[in-house]
Amino acid sequence: MHMRISKNAYLSSNWRIQEIASDFRVEDVWELPTPGGPDEFPRLVQEISSGGDSRQFSRSFRVLFTIRWAIGTLLGWDKPDTGIGVRVRSLRDRLPDDLRAGPRGPDLHGKPFRSVYLTEREWASELANRTVHTVMHIVWVPNGRGKYTGQMAVLVKPNGLFGRLYMIAILPFRYLGVYRSLISVIGRRWQHSEKERGASY
Repeated sequence: MHMRISKNAYLSSNWRIQEIASDFRVEDVWELPTPGGPDEFPRLVQEISSGGDSRQFSRSFRVLFTIRWAIGTLLGWDKPDTGIGVRVRSLRDRLPDDLRAGPRGPDLHGKPFRSVYLTEREWASELANRTVHTVMHIVWVPNGRGKYTGQMAVLVKPNGLFGRLYMIAILPFRYLGVYRSLISVIGRRWQHSEKERGASY
Protein backbone atom coordinates (compact mmCIF):
# COMPACT_ATOMS: atom_id res chain seq x y z
CA MET A 1 0.00 0.00 0.00
CA HIS A 2 1.34 3.42 -0.96
CA MET A 3 -0.15 6.10 1.29
CA ARG A 4 0.46 9.76 0.62
CA ILE A 5 0.56 12.03 3.65
CA SER A 6 -0.89 15.51 3.48
CA LYS A 7 1.71 18.25 3.44
CA ASN A 8 -0.10 20.07 6.24
CA ALA A 9 0.04 16.99 8.48
CA TYR A 10 3.75 16.65 7.82
CA LEU A 11 4.45 20.34 8.45
CA SER A 12 2.41 20.37 11.65
CA SER A 13 5.05 18.16 13.30
CA ASN A 14 7.59 21.03 13.18
CA TRP A 15 10.53 18.93 12.05
CA ARG A 16 14.01 20.41 12.37
CA ILE A 17 14.40 20.43 8.59
CA GLN A 18 11.77 23.17 8.42
CA GLU A 19 13.99 25.66 10.24
CA ILE A 20 16.99 24.68 8.11
CA ALA A 21 15.36 24.53 4.67
CA SER A 22 12.58 27.09 5.01
CA ASP A 23 13.17 28.24 1.42
CA PHE A 24 12.48 24.73 0.06
CA ARG A 25 8.98 23.58 -0.78
CA VAL A 26 7.53 20.26 0.32
CA GLU A 27 6.92 18.34 -2.90
CA ASP A 28 5.69 14.95 -1.68
CA VAL A 29 5.21 13.03 1.57
CA TRP A 30 4.65 9.27 1.78
CA GLU A 31 4.13 6.75 4.56
CA LEU A 32 6.57 3.86 4.34
CA PRO A 33 5.44 0.23 4.96
CA THR A 34 7.93 -0.15 7.82
CA PRO A 35 6.05 -0.81 11.09
CA GLY A 36 8.31 -1.12 14.10
CA GLY A 37 8.98 -0.12 17.66
CA PRO A 38 9.87 3.35 18.92
CA ASP A 39 13.61 2.60 18.91
CA GLU A 40 13.88 1.14 15.39
CA PHE A 41 14.62 4.31 13.46
CA PRO A 42 18.36 3.52 13.17
CA ARG A 43 17.38 0.27 11.46
CA LEU A 44 15.30 2.16 8.90
CA VAL A 45 18.17 4.56 8.21
CA GLN A 46 20.50 1.62 7.67
CA GLU A 47 18.04 -0.15 5.35
CA ILE A 48 17.59 2.92 3.16
CA SER A 49 21.20 4.09 3.13
CA SER A 50 22.59 0.69 2.17
CA GLY A 51 20.99 1.01 -1.26
CA GLY A 52 20.45 -2.67 -2.04
CA ASP A 53 20.43 -4.54 -5.32
CA SER A 54 19.12 -2.48 -8.25
CA ARG A 55 17.43 -5.64 -9.56
CA GLN A 56 14.93 -5.31 -6.71
CA PHE A 57 13.40 -2.33 -8.47
CA SER A 58 10.81 -2.62 -11.19
CA ARG A 59 11.90 -2.61 -14.82
CA SER A 60 10.08 0.68 -15.41
CA PHE A 61 11.95 2.26 -12.47
CA ARG A 62 15.32 1.15 -13.87
CA VAL A 63 14.42 2.31 -17.38
CA LEU A 64 13.31 5.74 -16.14
CA PHE A 65 16.52 6.28 -14.22
CA THR A 66 18.67 5.04 -17.10
CA ILE A 67 16.98 7.57 -19.40
CA ARG A 68 17.25 10.36 -16.82
CA TRP A 69 20.98 9.83 -16.22
CA ALA A 70 21.64 9.51 -19.95
CA ILE A 71 19.91 12.83 -20.64
CA GLY A 72 21.68 14.41 -17.67
CA THR A 73 25.04 13.27 -19.00
CA LEU A 74 24.24 14.54 -22.49
CA LEU A 75 23.08 17.97 -21.30
CA GLY A 76 25.51 18.37 -18.42
CA TRP A 77 22.88 18.43 -15.67
CA ASP A 78 24.94 16.39 -13.24
CA LYS A 79 28.46 17.72 -13.71
CA PRO A 80 30.51 18.24 -10.54
CA ASP A 81 30.23 22.02 -10.86
CA THR A 82 26.43 21.79 -10.54
CA GLY A 83 26.42 19.98 -7.18
CA ILE A 84 26.66 20.54 -3.45
CA GLY A 85 29.44 22.90 -2.43
CA VAL A 86 29.78 24.37 -5.93
CA ARG A 87 26.49 25.54 -7.44
CA VAL A 88 24.80 25.57 -4.03
CA ARG A 89 26.05 25.51 -0.46
CA SER A 90 25.37 22.43 1.60
CA LEU A 91 22.54 22.65 4.11
CA ARG A 92 25.11 21.59 6.70
CA ASP A 93 26.31 25.19 6.55
CA ARG A 94 22.92 26.22 7.99
CA LEU A 95 22.81 23.74 10.88
CA PRO A 96 22.40 25.09 14.43
CA ASP A 97 25.11 24.12 16.88
CA ASP A 98 23.27 21.13 18.39
CA LEU A 99 22.72 19.44 15.02
CA ARG A 100 26.22 20.27 13.81
CA ALA A 101 27.65 18.61 16.92
CA GLY A 102 25.46 15.54 16.50
CA PRO A 103 25.91 12.60 14.13
CA ARG A 104 25.91 13.45 10.46
CA GLY A 105 24.37 10.16 9.37
CA PRO A 106 25.22 7.89 6.43
CA ASP A 107 25.40 8.87 2.79
CA LEU A 108 23.30 6.79 0.39
CA HIS A 109 25.38 3.95 -0.97
CA GLY A 110 25.77 4.27 -4.74
CA LYS A 111 23.65 7.44 -4.93
CA PRO A 112 24.69 11.12 -5.08
CA PHE A 113 22.73 12.00 -1.91
CA ARG A 114 24.88 13.27 0.97
CA SER A 115 23.73 13.18 4.56
CA VAL A 116 23.05 16.50 6.31
CA TYR A 117 22.11 15.43 9.87
CA LEU A 118 20.70 12.57 11.91
CA THR A 119 18.65 12.64 15.13
CA GLU A 120 16.62 10.05 17.01
CA ARG A 121 13.63 10.66 14.72
CA GLU A 122 14.93 12.53 11.63
CA TRP A 123 17.44 11.94 8.88
CA ALA A 124 18.02 14.43 6.08
CA SER A 125 20.19 14.01 2.98
CA GLU A 126 20.64 16.32 0.03
CA LEU A 127 21.42 16.32 -3.67
CA ALA A 128 21.97 19.15 -6.13
CA ASN A 129 22.41 19.34 -9.88
CA ARG A 130 21.66 21.86 -12.59
CA THR A 131 17.88 21.42 -12.16
CA VAL A 132 17.23 21.40 -8.39
CA HIS A 133 18.58 21.29 -4.88
CA THR A 134 16.56 18.58 -3.14
CA VAL A 135 16.28 17.00 0.29
CA MET A 136 15.14 13.50 1.19
CA HIS A 137 13.76 13.70 4.73
CA ILE A 138 13.05 10.44 6.56
CA VAL A 139 11.20 10.56 9.89
CA TRP A 140 9.88 8.05 12.45
CA VAL A 141 6.36 8.63 13.76
CA PRO A 142 3.56 6.80 15.61
CA ASN A 143 1.29 5.26 12.98
CA GLY A 144 -1.91 5.23 15.08
CA ARG A 145 -1.98 1.44 14.99
CA GLY A 146 0.16 0.75 18.02
CA LYS A 147 3.52 0.99 16.27
CA TYR A 148 5.82 3.49 14.61
CA THR A 149 6.58 3.79 10.93
CA GLY A 150 8.72 5.80 8.57
CA GLN A 151 7.63 8.72 6.45
CA MET A 152 9.56 10.04 3.48
CA ALA A 153 9.28 13.67 2.43
CA VAL A 154 10.87 15.25 -0.62
CA LEU A 155 11.70 18.96 -0.39
CA VAL A 156 12.91 20.86 -3.42
CA LYS A 157 14.35 24.20 -4.41
CA PRO A 158 14.23 24.41 -8.24
CA ASN A 159 17.03 26.17 -10.05
CA GLY A 160 15.10 29.02 -11.68
CA LEU A 161 12.51 28.63 -14.43
CA PHE A 162 14.34 25.67 -15.92
CA GLY A 163 14.19 23.81 -12.62
CA ARG A 164 10.48 24.53 -12.19
CA LEU A 165 9.72 23.28 -15.69
CA TYR A 166 11.82 20.19 -15.04
CA MET A 167 9.82 19.36 -11.89
CA ILE A 168 6.57 19.71 -13.83
CA ALA A 169 7.87 17.52 -16.64
CA ILE A 170 8.89 14.63 -14.38
CA LEU A 171 5.78 14.69 -12.17
CA PRO A 172 3.97 11.81 -13.97
CA PHE A 173 7.10 9.66 -13.82
CA ARG A 174 7.53 10.30 -10.09
CA TYR A 175 4.01 9.17 -9.27
CA LEU A 176 3.62 6.38 -11.81
CA GLY A 177 7.01 4.76 -11.49
CA VAL A 178 9.60 6.15 -9.11
CA TYR A 179 7.83 6.50 -5.76
CA ARG A 180 5.77 3.32 -6.01
CA SER A 181 8.75 1.19 -6.93
CA LEU A 182 10.99 2.78 -4.30
CA ILE A 183 8.44 2.40 -1.49
CA SER A 184 7.66 -1.19 -2.49
CA VAL A 185 11.35 -2.11 -2.34
CA ILE A 186 11.76 -0.44 1.07
CA GLY A 187 8.73 -2.40 2.32
CA ARG A 188 9.99 -5.74 1.01
CA ARG A 189 13.45 -5.22 2.48
CA TRP A 190 11.90 -4.26 5.83
CA GLN A 191 9.78 -7.43 5.85
CA HIS A 192 12.78 -9.54 4.87
CA SER A 193 14.88 -8.11 7.69
CA GLU A 194 11.97 -8.73 10.09
CA LYS A 195 12.04 -12.41 9.17
CA GLU A 196 15.81 -12.57 9.57
CA ARG A 197 15.62 -10.90 12.97
CA GLY A 198 12.92 -13.36 14.03
CA ALA A 199 15.01 -16.31 12.93
CA SER A 200 17.97 -15.09 14.98
CA TYR A 201 16.04 -15.05 18.25
